[in-house]
Amino acid sequence: MKYIDNFLNRVTMYKLVLLGLSIVGVIAILFGFLGILPYTGLSLIISFFTLLLVPFFSNYILAKIFSVKTNVESSWITGSILFFIAFPIYTFSDFLTISLLGLVAMATKYFFVIKKKHIFNPAALSVFLFGAFGSGVGGWWVGSSVMLIPIVILGFLVLRKVKRFSLFFSFFIAGFITIFAFGLSNGQNILETVSLVFNSWPIFFFGSIMLTEPLTTPPTRNLQIIYGLIVGFFFGSQFHFGPIYSSPALALIIGNIFSYIVSPRVRLRLKLIRKEKITEDVYNFVWQTDEKIKFKAGQYLEWTIEPEKSDLRGNRRYFTVASSPTEENLVLGTKFYPKPSTFKQKLLKLEVGDEMIASQLSGEFTLPKDKNKKLLFIAGGIGVTPFRSMAKYLLDTNESRDIQMFYSNKTIADTAYKDILDKAKEIGWKTTYIVNELNGQALEANMRLGFITKEMIISEVPDYKERVFYISGTHGMVTSFQDILRKLGVPKSRIKTDFFPGFV
Repeated sequence: MKYIDNFLNRVTMYKLVLLGLSIVGVIAILFGFLGILPYTGLSLIISFFTLLLVPFFSNYILAKIFSVKTNVESSWITGSILFFIAFPIYTFSDFLTISLLGLVAMATKYFFVIKKKHIFNPAALSVFLFGAFGSGVGGWWVGSSVMLIPIVILGFLVLRKVKRFSLFFSFFIAGFITIFAFGLSNGQNILETVSLVFNSWPIFFFGSIMLTEPLTTPPTRNLQIIYGLIVGFFFGSQFHFGPIYSSPALALIIGNIFSYIVSPRVRLRLKLIRKEKITEDVYNFVWQTDEKIKFKAGQYLEWTIEPEKSDLRGNRRYFTVASSPTEENLVLGTKFYPKPSTFKQKLLKLEVGDEMIASQLSGEFTLPKDKNKKLLFIAGGIGVTPFRSMAKYLLDTNESRDIQMFYSNKTIADTAYKDILDKAKEIGWKTTYIVNELNGQALEANMRLGFITKEMIISEVPDYKERVFYISGTHGMVTSFQDILRKLGVPKSRIKTDFFPGFV
């Protein structure tokens, strides 16, 4: 799994989905030529390129009309999803219908928006609208048994990347039970019903690729589980009201409405007002927002920038908000590694007055409501940003908490936000700084040379078993400390980890 995780940390979720759908699309076309699928390879090729080009150009034109920035990845992902849903093109009439389907899908992103927040999955909404008006384009042929293995592999990678297995399994269980119940009520035997779930219903594609779309997914785990249960129930149900028939598309639309109601409506246009170098390779970017944002210390946003030329990691990143909810401006704190991504290169070149977009406020790496809980924070490098937000929040609100923290860096000079963390002693926050190398510098009283070990945790924090652990850093660091804490007998329920899909 280490090699898989290393690969996943080098690409964004959007690039992973786009690349994965393209590969599975090529496999499907090959199956068409081999006669494994009931559609010809040529019809699949025509459909594939039609649903890449039409959404692309539609998105470009609509973005110009509405004066917003285009997102090529988004249009291609929507088109790729439609390729696996819609019946392939055989006639000129089919071509016109599928082209219109792609156009409508992109248009929904611009017209079905409230306060700059998307409401519906565009592929699901366009297929639903066509069905409601009598054009049954939604064949959902991706549910064929011959597509099962490549879809399961891609679905696993996506779920591993976005860490939303709980969302998928809540949907899968609810969907399976509902399909099973309706199947038995319709006279099917048990084996036949189970076979239909895996060989006809697009349950894996739908649950891992479409259901997990970030823009229409609730922000917290508990809400995501409820979301999965709702969509799963309607996914497996069989009903109709006039021209409205139950379908996977309708199930997702119903879930999207729930998600919109319970999710924060955040899409900020940011203007850079200050850029600060706080260590040799860590910068603070301080932003003025076009509207006040309500968030909890420790949450993250998706930040979008327009590099001149995007690499495999794309033009969108998740970063924890380094500022406190009590501060006027929004702060993005990040580290610049050697050979940074095109996103980081463009970010570093930004000047005062330049703009970017932040959206999709999410995250549960936040302080517990119970102020009496003892906490132990472990941070590595730039993984300190959520703790900087928490420390500043507690200082500004004068709220005391029993918090001990280990903060590890290569050298003393690499330590970021030390002023805030040291001041937090006033509200019961004790930080122990761990440095791997001295480089001629002298250790201070609250510093240790070496690495954070289980022996250090035991000696420095004797009551560690009474504490809730928060770990933030690289994926390798987080998994390593999870193993250490398990060996110390700390239950999984007392370990919280930050969502960091990559740093470079």
